[in-house]
Amino acid sequence: MLFAVLCTDKPDALQVRMDTRPEHVAFLTDLNAKGSLAFAGPFLDDAGKPNGSLVVLNAETIEAAKAIAAADPYAKAGLFATVDIKPWNWVFNKPEV
Repeated sequence: MLFAVLCTDKPDALQVRMDTRPEHVAFLTDLNAKGSLAFAGPFLDDAGKPNGSLVVLNAETIEAAKAIAAADPYAKAGLFATVDIKPWNWVFNKPEV
């Protein structure tokens, strides 16, 4: 099942994001290799700077998706003000696997 992980950065946390980015990218690369990552990318503010994240995960349960989200280096670094995880159904423009 797919789960959308919607994350909003804490105010003035861009440096935390940039400092933690290499570990975050490695984490997502590993998830992708395991087939647990559908897609991911940052939200942008009006100046084009990242201020949140959208990560769509393949997980068996919402509890599993929550565990994956909690293991993200960004989450461990305290980057996020909020994290919302919702079951999601990819209907349009889903790539053929």
